[in-house]
Amino acid sequence: MESEDFETLKRVIEKTLRIKCQNYKEAYIRRRLLSRMRSTGAETYEAYLRYLREHPAEFELLRNALTINVTEFFRDPEVFEIIRSDLLPAILKDRGRVRLWCAGCSSGEEAYTLAILLTETLGMTGTRNAMIYATDIDEVVLGRAREGVYEEKALQKVPEALVRKHFIRREDGNYEVRPHLRSMVRFSRHDLMTDQPIVRFLDLISCRNVTIYFTEGQKNDLARLFHGALSPGGYYVMGKTEYLAREVEHLFCTHNSIQKVFVRSA
Repeated sequence: MESEDFETLKRVIEKTLRIKCQNYKEAYIRRRLLSRMRSTGAETYEAYLRYLREHPAEFELLRNALTINVTEFFRDPEVFEIIRSDLLPAILKDRGRVRLWCAGCSSGEEAYTLAILLTETLGMTGTRNAMIYATDIDEVVLGRAREGVYEEKALQKVPEALVRKHFIRREDGNYEVRPHLRSMVRFSRHDLMTDQPIVRFLDLISCRNVTIYFTEGQKNDLARLFHGALSPGGYYVMGKTEYLAREVEHLFCTHNSIQKVFVRSA
């Protein structure tokens, strides 16, 4: 019965939250469900199903538990320093324009961080030749990203000069992304496991700390997807704990092994 109730829960999740459970390791789904079950006092999957039906607001908490939208501005500063000092100058020299894909963008902090780097590199007028495509499977966090309003603590790694230049302090104490950054970022919903690349001939794809929840086969499929979406010589930036498996490592050359920056092979 427990197995049947677990399968029923997965069907409810897919139908209600539009999250495809097969895109995640089963152990991961069970762990995230268990965390919500403990919070609600449900001791079985059947009891948690009843709780969901009786408390619809729990669906949003479950969504947050499953997607784990952990992000911040300038997360892992060393990675962004490489993008600023190495990758962007090389891209601009070769192509004269920049097209980036921030995959698994969550609530937008990384996408806007990339927009800040582009503005600082190209200048206000030069950003007309730059575009950032930012995608996530979660419509709720995408809504927050489009709104572009963040608490002060979210900006703790942003230098004060950049805060003044790129954000507006609101009366409620929060900070709003300025229009010149908003105009560079195009947010949209995208499922990395089922949808085609958001666009092709990209110069850089940043997909960090996303594949840690995927199976090995899905990680390899994603690497192939990104290889096809990048221009020859385009860059793929992964999370520090992520890796390319042997089946797909031939698709990329290593640019920086410590910061997990790779270059698309021809």
